[in-house]
Amino acid sequence: MTKATTENTKAGDSRLARELDTRTTEERPKQWQPAQLLPEPDKLPGMSYRWIRISTTGKADARNISAKMREGWEAVRVEEQPNMAMLVDPESRFPDGIEIGGLLLCKMPTELAEQRKDYFANKTQQQMQAVDNSLMRENDPRMPLFKEGKSTVTKRTFGDGK
Repeated sequence: MTKATTENTKAGDSRLARELDTRTTEERPKQWQPAQLLPEPDKLPGMSYRWIRISTTGKADARNISAKMREGWEAVRVEEQPNMAMLVDPESRFPDGIEIGGLLLCKMPTELAEQRKDYFANKTQQQMQAVDNSLMRENDPRMPLFKEGKSTVTKRTFGDGK
């Protein structure tokens, strides 16, 4: 016990004495892990984050970045993510942005990101339905494209001659 704890115990305040006592806890030894290629940003409430390609093999991908900006993505400024200040590329077209290996950290309001996700999920569902309809139109009962898998089990005894 510490000196303060002893004095408090003498005064009859055992509650305070108990609060001052500390327990040593054992920590698990930390294990080495490889570094992540893209660090996770500190997420602000109401915002979705994504790494967007701005160049491939050293050549700018203007078409991709232009499309993403029109969708509503905007570059995250270094001031918004100060822990990533070391990741700023001085030769980038986005000098205030966070860029790693041709990828730029961007953000979008979560509500807009959910609408975008739902749009593409609906688009995918429509395409799958169109493919299924096309295949079923080609289906002929005499030579089905899809055969329903039905199996039957019959009981046979050994030596019944079948």
